Amino acid sequence: MPFSGIIDSFYLQVYKFPLIFAELLLNQINTMTPTKAYAALNETSPLVPFRFERRNVRPDDVQVEILYCGVCHSDLHQARGEWGDKIYPMVPGHEIVGRVIKTGSNVKKFKAGDLAAVGVMVDSCRVCKNCMKQMEQYCVEDMTGTYNAMERDKVTISQGGYSSNIVTDERYVYHVSEKLDPAAVAPLLCAGITTYSPLRYANISSGMKVGIIGLGGLGHMGVKFAVSFGADVTLISHTASKQKDAERLGAHNFLLSTDKKQMKDADSSFDILLNCVSANHNYETYLKLLDLNGKMLVVGLPAEDPKASPFALLKNRRSITGSMIGGTAETQEMLNYCAEKNIVSDIEIIPIQQINEAYERMLKNDVRYRFVIDMKTL
Repeated sequence: MPFSGIIDSFYLQVYKFPLIFAELLLNQINTMTPTKAYAALNETSPLVPFRFERRNVRPDDVQVEILYCGVCHSDLHQARGEWGDKIYPMVPGHEIVGRVIKTGSNVKKFKAGDLAAVGVMVDSCRVCKNCMKQMEQYCVEDMTGTYNAMERDKVTISQGGYSSNIVTDERYVYHVSEKLDPAAVAPLLCAGITTYSPLRYANISSGMKVGIIGLGGLGHMGVKFAVSFGADVTLISHTASKQKDAERLGAHNFLLSTDKKQMKDADSSFDILLNCVSANHNYETYLKLLDLNGKMLVVGLPAEDPKASPFALLKNRRSITGSMIGGTAETQEMLNYCAEKNIVSDIEIIPIQQINEAYERMLKNDVRYRFVIDMKTL
């Protein structure tokens, strides 16, 4: 080899390849999106401003500029480490509505400018029997949560919607009708689908007697959906002052659970109960209200395991059924249904700087019925 060739070879090995690698690495870094957010840094401190980087948009990804994010009670539980698994820093938020700002080369369902939403999950194994049925919330390997979870690459930590943008595979992104108020749509991505899915599963239809237990973020959506399905709907609450709101939301009846006579008179009278209570309570109190083959659908998550006597189940062949959000197909179905029926959540919009105050108010049930963060305040 001529001396000049030796020099060229030496240059390529010592200088050129490292430069190429550095350039590729720099390009990768440059495609990351700087993201502003609010995060919990540990389980005891308040949420604070936080910055991190979203991944670059992959071929199947959609990037959404977040306009609004609902505040779910589970955000508080997870930020404060009350459900066990916890990864800090943690950016909560899984009721996300915004505008598409970028799409990957394989994306067909979305384009820049579309109003879009992201809910409680951002991935799943996609190949198990449940994922194949688009019931990804029951993924055999477990779904990947929108925050406080390790993504499928086992390296990236998912971060949620209390942030300026989110990047998600298009399978877990949903279309939102321009007819609806986007801020009031945000809670549909959790409170909405969490109540819609079990009521659909129970085949709620005209004339069925349905009781909604608890009037909060979940309960108020349960009332709206059950009424829209044609059921005879009763709001069941331990707070007498909730009666007026129950009527405003469309409930046909009100049952005060602390009134022993009212509860006795309602014995064995409901086909379906949707239990939305997150406070500690005894299931047996409500199971007595179920008629023959009646079902109690559980979506509320108390801190302590509820109690129920087997005898309360044996009578009338009653059953207790759990339900967790909905899959990708059902979530889009729910959003389409809400657009058709003009159903949205009752909300109170807050700036992101009030998130810690909102958490404290949630603990006092001081919200009607869902906080939604205006993300332009970030």
